[in-house]
Amino acid sequence: MRNRLMAPLLMSLAVWQATPALAQSSTPAFQTNASEAQRKASNNQASAELFYMIQQLQDDVRRLQGKVEEQQHLIERLQKQGRDRYIDLDQRILDLSKKTESASQPAATGASAEAEGSSGAIETREYRQPGDEEQKAYNEILDLIRNQKKYDQAINRLYEFIDKYPEGDLTVNAYYWLGEVYLVKPQLEQAKQAFTIVATRYPDHRKAPDAVYKLGVTLDRMGDSEAAKRRMQSVIDNYPKSSAADLARKFLSSASG
Repeated sequence: MRNRLMAPLLMSLAVWQATPALAQSSTPAFQTNASEAQRKASNNQASAELFYMIQQLQDDVRRLQGKVEEQQHLIERLQKQGRDRYIDLDQRILDLSKKTESASQPAATGASAEAEGSSGAIETREYRQPGDEEQKAYNEILDLIRNQKKYDQAINRLYEFIDKYPEGDLTVNAYYWLGEVYLVKPQLEQAKQAFTIVATRYPDHRKAPDAVYKLGVTLDRMGDSEAAKRRMQSVIDNYPKSSAADLARKFLSSASG
């Protein structure tokens, strides 16, 4: 009888003791699943944000590449236009030098007779004087030549100057310095062209005596010594009081000695 009464009591006690254990074992599993879901959700959001950022960067790179290609195309087009302009100007200089040189041949061969008949006088003319901007551009070119020794850059700037400021006092100077730079490089044919333009197209300009003398130097370096001597003699005949005439006399003296 006593045993039958104790059995239900022991069973109830066992159930009561087991309930907290069940509660303890079920709660962490639920919390673990929830945390795992949150972590997965956070990872998915981070991945989505990272993917979006990568897409944005790729779009930015493509836009920048497009701008770089546009700039490169523009640079190439401007360079081609510049080369075409310089080639055209070179050709005009060559054509002009050929015409003026051929026209001046009779004067060169009969320089002494002309000097006796007309005392070597050359008619002078008025040259357009430079403005501030033109003078500044010219001074910058001289700095490239004399101080920085950037001859290729100076050549480009001289062509631009001649093209922008034609038929002025400094334009003649620009032709002369173009010859000087080509002589230094040395690109003798181009130097000959530039000096010939000054010598024959602007014979009354203050740079003409120096240009004729340098033309003689250029011809001598090209191996045409007879033409060089004729040019030197023309300096003496036409510009007898110039410093270039003194240099020409020294040249002819050393050539004959």
